Amino acid sequence: MTNSLSKKPSMAYSTSSSKKSGFRMTPIFNGLQPLKMAVHPCTADSLPKNRIFQQAARTIFPLCIAIGLLLGVDALAGPEEDRLVMRNYYSERFPDVPMQEFANGLYAFDEIARDQWLEMEDFPSYEIAVEDGQALFELPFANGKSYANCFDNGGIGVRQNYPYFDSNSGEVMTLELAINRCRENHNEEPLPYRTGDIAAIAAYMSYTSRGNVINVQVPPDNPAALAAYESGKEQYYTRRGQLNFSCASCHLQSAGLSLRADRLSTTLGQATHWPVYRAKWGEIGTIQHRFAECNSQVFAKPLEAQSVEYRNLEYFLTYMSNGLELNGPATRR
Repeated sequence: MTNSLSKKPSMAYSTSSSKKSGFRMTPIFNGLQPLKMAVHPCTADSLPKNRIFQQAARTIFPLCIAIGLLLGVDALAGPEEDRLVMRNYYSERFPDVPMQEFANGLYAFDEIARDQWLEMEDFPSYEIAVEDGQALFELPFANGKSYANCFDNGGIGVRQNYPYFDSNSGEVMTLELAINRCRENHNEEPLPYRTGDIAAIAAYMSYTSRGNVINVQVPPDNPAALAAYESGKEQYYTRRGQLNFSCASCHLQSAGLSLRADRLSTTLGQATHWPVYRAKWGEIGTIQHRFAECNSQVFAKPLEAQSVEYRNLEYFLTYMSNGLELNGPATRR
């Protein structure tokens, strides 16, 4: 593509101005300690009576209020109420972080890592994947049709609407699933999920959607769509694996704290930048590739890519980022 990667991820603030305003979250813990501190983080009696854990309590107890609301303590709460609770929680916890900055993951908190990331964006590792994805996207099928025949607006600038609940099939439709359904409808073999060609095609489609605002819908008059959303929310908050972690253990309870050499990103913004080229993968991969990796890291059995559970999880997670601009594909360590 000629000058194909001239678009750079949006930057809502400069690191120099953040230093002046005192923009920095002081970690309470390092490593995995905050997730091991108690059987249940919302039980006051379970916290040891020392200064460090008293500091933790000031973070954990407001979190418990947020989790309680998100898990449906209020029987009338719906997806939009969940989203507003999530945004308000992070806004109060990280008052110096502009809302769009949450789309940049750990780079919203770690100034040194942010500087390195911005340098990588001058020659991004995902560049080849985007170019390959464009070539694959424009390559006609054997019947003369192409991906452009399967998507609104010819597949250009549509990522912000995925995933969505397909009332006809009664299931959540992710972008990668839609790519393979397109192939099957035109008598082409489906592509393997998670990495490879399907991630490259999705990367190109995401690139054409940069700057568009995520606009995932959960129709309030569609019980099946609401059930899929609630299933995804349950998946996010359910502990699993030998470490007994949930997604929220790291990205809600411990967001912004240190895990080995990195800071943990927030739930808010996690769906804005996919597919991602990760140095540890050596290739570009989809968000569900990351879901599977996270499950493995807590010693839980990963699910199949595009399983109902992972699609519902992606539905919930993306809805939480409604209103943020897409900034994918992206580079992560």
